[in-house]
Amino acid sequence: MSYETDIARIETIVVELERSEVPLDDALRLFEEGIERLRTASAALMQAEARVRKLIEDSDGGFTLADFES
Repeated sequence: MSYETDIARIETIVVELERSEVPLDDALRLFEEGIERLRTASAALMQAEARVRKLIEDSDGGFTLADFES
């Protein structure tokens, strides 16, 4: 699954959980799925950040290792 798919599903889960008529067992199942999707999405973001850190192009066309926020 992709990051975008995980985020879309998390958003759907939030909407479902906000409904007051969700039975407790279903709410717990949705919450567990949401946590798992959040972990997967977070890992994807960390991988993307690591890739950005690896190569950042210099103004002269070269590449250097740099932090994501620099």
